[in-house]
Amino acid sequence: MFVDFDDGVKAILQRDKRFARDAYEFVREALDYTRVWMDRKGHLTGQELLEGIRRYALDQFGPMAKTVLNMWGVKSCEDFGAIVFNLVEQKVFSKTAEDSMENFRGGYDFEEAFDKPYKN
Repeated sequence: MFVDFDDGVKAILQRDKRFARDAYEFVREALDYTRVWMDRKGHLTGQELLEGIRRYALDQFGPMAKTVLNMWGVKSCEDFGAIVFNLVEQKVFSKTAEDSMENFRGGYDFEEAFDKPYKN
């Protein structure tokens, strides 16, 4: 049984204050965005979600994407993994046996992903 998103995030924020509430909301929205972009209803891998997050951040925030993410406490792909797995532990998101934090390690460099597209 899944937990309501808002209730789940409130519980997470009581025990883990690394990331702003907006970061959790953003990851949920990015998951939906990625499913539409990939035309997929089911499960996404960590790497697929990371690419969707990158695209969604650039779409939503343009050249300010890295700044906004950093303001929320998100500075690496591993941070996105921590958010996802906080949501999994709280039973807001689900995972498969193949899913792990390793899927989010070494995804992409934030400067390359979010700043480089806007530099000449």
